[in-house]
Amino acid sequence: MVDSGNGKFNLMILCWGEGHGSAIHDHADAHCFMKMLQGNLSEVRFAWPEVSEVEDKENHSGDITGAGPKEGEGLQEIGRTTLKLNDVCYINDSLGLHRVENPSHTEGAVSLHLYCPPFDKCSVFNQQTGKRSYCNVTFWSKYGERAKDEEKAAARKPEDN
Repeated sequence: MVDSGNGKFNLMILCWGEGHGSAIHDHADAHCFMKMLQGNLSEVRFAWPEVSEVEDKENHSGDITGAGPKEGEGLQEIGRTTLKLNDVCYINDSLGLHRVENPSHTEGAVSLHLYCPPFDKCSVFNQQTGKRSYCNVTFWSKYGERAKDEEKAAARKPEDN
């Protein structure tokens, strides 16, 4: 993390190793702007999983982001973009879910991310089943200093992703 914006935003620089990528995730009702600083990244967008009537009633929310997916249904890809040097993209939960990955097996990539408002938890999704898991957001470093190991260990790792 580069800056926490007095609790109004998070500004982060992410370094992507060769072939590395994120899990499919939401943005916890935050707006996300991403700018490419080095290399290329592939952004793959997915529709929110559909929910069954039973799960929706059991959930009592009526909100697709709060209920579980229909049994046996995976996530539907709705778009794919290659981001190159200085390209900027935007996503929020109303646009769907996404995964970001470095398609290169020989070069790293670096991206700048602005999240407003900041968040410390998000949901990740299994592509084949649409199953949601919750996880804490952790940082390798904060303000140029390596994050404490106990902060990183406190994050719950998502299952089946």
